[in-house]
Amino acid sequence: MRKTKLANIVTTALIGAITGTMLSACSSPESQSSSIPQQEAASDTSPSQAAENAAAIWPKLDIEVKPDASVEAKVSDIMASMTLEQKIAQMIQPEIRNITVEDMRKYGFGSYLNGGGAFPNNDKHATPDDWVALAEALYQASVDDSLDGSTIPTMWGTDAVHGHNNVIGATLFPHNIGLGAANNPELMEQIAHITAKEVMATGIDWVFAPTVAVVRDDRWGRTYESYSEDPAIVRAYAASVVKGLQGAADKDFLSDQRVISTVKHFVGDGGTVAGDDQGDNIATEQELFDIHAQGYVGGLTAGAQSVMASFNSWHGEKLHGHKYLLTNVLKEQMGFDGFVVGDWNGHGQVAGCNNEDCAQAINAGLDIFMVPNDWKALYENTLAQVKDGTIAMSRIDDAVRRILRVKVRAGLFEKPSPANRPLSGDRSLIGKDSHRDVAKQAVRESLVLLKNKAKTLPLDGAKRILVAGDAADNIGKQSGGWSITWQGTNNTNDDFPGGTSIFDGIKQYAEQAGGEAVLSVDGEFDAKPDVAIVVFGEEPYAEGHGDRETLIYQYGNKRDLALLNKLKGQGIPVVSVFISGRPMWVNAELNASDAFVAAWLPGSEGAAVADVLFGKQDFKGKLPFSWPATPQQIVNVGDDDYAPLLPYGFGLTLSDEDVLGDSLNTKVEVSSENEAPMAILNGSVQAPWVLWLYSGDESLSVNASTHTVGAVSYRTVDKEVQEDARKVSFDGSAYGAMRFASKSFFREDLSAQLLNNAALTFSVNRHSEINSPVNLTMNCEGEGDAAGSCSTNIDISEQLKALPRDTWSTLSIDLQCFVEEGIDFTGLVVPFELGSAGKASLSVADIQFTPDMANEAEISCQ
Repeated sequence: MRKTKLANIVTTALIGAITGTMLSACSSPESQSSSIPQQEAASDTSPSQAAENAAAIWPKLDIEVKPDASVEAKVSDIMASMTLEQKIAQMIQPEIRNITVEDMRKYGFGSYLNGGGAFPNNDKHATPDDWVALAEALYQASVDDSLDGSTIPTMWGTDAVHGHNNVIGATLFPHNIGLGAANNPELMEQIAHITAKEVMATGIDWVFAPTVAVVRDDRWGRTYESYSEDPAIVRAYAASVVKGLQGAADKDFLSDQRVISTVKHFVGDGGTVAGDDQGDNIATEQELFDIHAQGYVGGLTAGAQSVMASFNSWHGEKLHGHKYLLTNVLKEQMGFDGFVVGDWNGHGQVAGCNNEDCAQAINAGLDIFMVPNDWKALYENTLAQVKDGTIAMSRIDDAVRRILRVKVRAGLFEKPSPANRPLSGDRSLIGKDSHRDVAKQAVRESLVLLKNKAKTLPLDGAKRILVAGDAADNIGKQSGGWSITWQGTNNTNDDFPGGTSIFDGIKQYAEQAGGEAVLSVDGEFDAKPDVAIVVFGEEPYAEGHGDRETLIYQYGNKRDLALLNKLKGQGIPVVSVFISGRPMWVNAELNASDAFVAAWLPGSEGAAVADVLFGKQDFKGKLPFSWPATPQQIVNVGDDDYAPLLPYGFGLTLSDEDVLGDSLNTKVEVSSENEAPMAILNGSVQAPWVLWLYSGDESLSVNASTHTVGAVSYRTVDKEVQEDARKVSFDGSAYGAMRFASKSFFREDLSAQLLNNAALTFSVNRHSEINSPVNLTMNCEGEGDAAGSCSTNIDISEQLKALPRDTWSTLSIDLQCFVEEGIDFTGLVVPFELGSAGKASLSVADIQFTPDMANEAEISCQ
């Protein structure tokens, strides 16, 4: 991890006065750098040695849900009559878009899920009744023994990660990072119980929460799913959420008011190298426990009934196939007796596996495959692997016993069907006023005041107030990812009935006090305001799409900074409300603000922000993550060279004096490790890019040396060595293109290339006359994003005409030319696309971003 030794602008005494009291003093540096050596867990380690290794570091938990002889007897009775086929079916979890009621009747799956952005009838606006109807149909099919001979009830799992976030009208709470700033475990339990009730109103049994990642690198795109960099807060919150979802073990545990919870993702997802989603965690085993496993100590002790395996690796070995951690540590040493469910096709990433075939994961300790699409092949292959001895029958029986144990504990064999449960179909629970009141409390307590020069806050509602910024009246943006859709994109305010924007709250205060609040996204006004509130920040994203190279906010296109400076330059006091899923380097924006509030991702109750801006309640929030001092600083409390801009636990109240001022360093310095060229095509297509061909409505992922798709013909050719270049010909019958896009169309952060003053350079060989435009295109449209949301073409036909025919030449384009046309390099999906509607034939090679070439580029915008 990169750390920068800078003098903290806040003195030690002032930090102590302003930081306040967090849940703990956080893990000490000593606990994070233990001298206990990492225990090797090689595949040939004997069971006794593995147990000894685990016991040296991992505790035996005193789990509040105790073994029950009557539960075990019932499970044994059920299993006694089960066939192998029925047992395997309990271990398969498909997705609602890829199964039918008849599939459930035939196979009797133990569970199923709806992924982010999946809805009953593929209807984003499905009602609670629609959700219940699907739950009822699949439940009834699961207990219908006419085809599979089984009457074991299925269960439905969903990602309700900040409220029942897939359902229109549900209460959406602040994302976890904001809740961590509130530092209120009792409030967390309330939030979890409300979530459980809204989930049960739609007939669903099981929630994939809480996420207990302890993030060490804020460039990770799931940072907002983490409560804190402090393992102690995560441990306490995990227990609170589990109790809120499931009920306490000695009270209404898994009653008809509660759902099954899942502590995820086991283990180390927040500690991958460079914050790479699904990457490699190289912590020692002691650090893995001290930092990354504390949420499991809290959540499992409270009685969580399921654990989700993580996508990440630990020292190169994927967790879905890590027997030592899943079996020796989690199940045997820690004493977890629930089941382990995989993440979305996570088993397919295990060495030697694919989505349809992975005995390794079952043998390692995975109990349920989350297999959205390829469930039929996986079911058949797993069945065959048990029959041929690849998977021991004892492992299958252990997995099924764990699944049934949870179902018996949850009362699924006795509870009515989903449509007949007490809360099912109760529309009044979805977004209920009392639920929204709790969400408003969470919003108020999550806000962290970073700057308040000359006591700009609290505001006076009787004044003329300008409200600017594209997040001011945008409930989707303030809610972030996992809000109705997976990425949180393609939503409007109408998709959040009952919710409020931040502007809604400001307007209400102004009207009540006799003042005026005018919304102007671009900051224009007729009458000069007394104060401007600018609400701005990150666009919504979820896993994969949110990873970043640096923590610079809007590098290369500082449109929000320009808005702040425009207002400040007119002598208007500026209050910034910053929407983000992580701390970011915003020194310039801080300098341009008189007051600055970190609002995180507050969810559907944005109006509550105004309660604090206008002083109805003081600021309570404290930073759950250290705030970076430089664009590339990766900093966590306890580091030997800990020197953030603002420390963990920082947060002003309205009575505190400002400590930042207006002269923070805004110079962007480039780390030498980012100065090498970044290749897109260098003989072969470089990761994470994938090559596609497009013609009209047709598309093809390139998987051979020659292809023809509509108007486009493609083949590999030689430039310097065999097949190191790509030839593309357009016949003019339709617009066609050769496109390099990110894998799975995830947005990639390439903003470091702007820091490097880079140009897009490539070798090109013109084989034909050029009589029509030839477009070089970039875009940042991820899967499900609105077309044209971030896309631009640069016509290079004139440059191509000037090149000699059938000769290799080099072309270069200044990246600033794309920025000026609206390309956001923090979220690029397509870095290079060559297309034309006319006739043309070209070969290209050596496509890359070349540092320090912008000023010399053939097409320059400097």
